[in-house]
Amino acid sequence: MPFDFLKQQKQTNEKNNPCNGISCSYRPAFCTKKTTSSATVTFDATTAKDALPKATNNSVIGSVNTETGEVAFEAAVKNFSFTNPTLQGHFNGEKWMNSDTYPVFSFSGKIDKLSKINFTKDGVYNVTVNGNMKVRDISKSEKMEVVVTIIGGKIKTSSSFEIELADYGITGTPIDAGKVAKEPKITMSAEF
Repeated sequence: MPFDFLKQQKQTNEKNNPCNGISCSYRPAFCTKKTTSSATVTFDATTAKDALPKATNNSVIGSVNTETGEVAFEAAVKNFSFTNPTLQGHFNGEKWMNSDTYPVFSFSGKIDKLSKINFTKDGVYNVTVNGNMKVRDISKSEKMEVVVTIIGGKIKTSSSFEIELADYGITGTPIDAGKVAKEPKITMSAEF
């Protein structure tokens, strides 16, 4: 079921986390699991032939565990917004994302070399995250470089990477004709 990981984390937080329901921004040193429901993911499949296949989702949910390095994100497919309504329909249709059958994209992974990040000190840290991305019920290993910025106890993350649409069973005439990039750029940003 979509978004189960946040429900599980909430239960774990309530049981094991000394925040005891207090927002982590008030007691950042004690809180190891932080969540957001307003992360942003941009899907950019523009090409020289067509600048329209680009969409943004500003309601992505995510979590980061500062103790274990585990990260997770889920994005509702229908929340990706295109400037062109026709493209929005194609994106959610059966031949593409089939959002009625596969309503979410998800990613779960772990920060490599977590000790490089000092979550109690302002700074900018470049890390690698390895994990699995699930699109259309197909799970693939993905590796991404992530910039983690700590400012006043808040965690900001950003990453940009490309995926192969064919790896997730997404093919078709628009891709073959060069109107949609075979390897769209995915940009993610979040504040915890």
